[in-house]
Amino acid sequence: MNRFFKCLIILAIGYGFWSYWLKPDHVNFNTTSVQSINGIQQFQGYNITNLEPYAGEFRVLAKENYHLGREAEISPVDFALGWNKMADPQVYKQLSIRQSNRWYYWRYENNPPIPVHDIQTQSANTHLIPASKHIEQQLKAIDKDDLIYLKGQLVEVKSQDGWTWRSSLSREDTGGGACELMLVQEVRVIMKS
Repeated sequence: MNRFFKCLIILAIGYGFWSYWLKPDHVNFNTTSVQSINGIQQFQGYNITNLEPYAGEFRVLAKENYHLGREAEISPVDFALGWNKMADPQVYKQLSIRQSNRWYYWRYENNPPIPVHDIQTQSANTHLIPASKHIEQQLKAIDKDDLIYLKGQLVEVKSQDGWTWRSSLSREDTGGGACELMLVQEVRVIMKS
């Protein structure tokens, strides 16, 4: 590897270290919980507004932790969740499933195990906001293929500078903006993988 690429790698590692650990506005859920003030939940300069209650049993199809960026300050983990037919291992294990950059991707080799519409509407990438340190620890302990129960709120997050992140409110949508943004207030593992 030539000297130029070594320098680029060192710079990238240095920037990652600075942006995660040393940047003064970094927020860590290990020391702070979401607090409700006058009906609006607040967390380190972000206002979190409940849009509608959200709860259910889900299969964890994939899990991705995030450490960098504004979204990671609020939501350190995404679960790709499946329900109904997509919670059945005989169905979802026939798919190739992965997550990257806050997106959830699936594909199949020859024929889909169930209709494509069912795959799209019975699974979703879900950005999880732990309501407390304890819930964050519970979410970290969950693994791919676990069957879990989640309860909380689909939310909209706004910062003082106008930045907004809003949950989808439909299980029928796909593509950009179709992810759920969930404030997790209760989590329970029903069955470990």
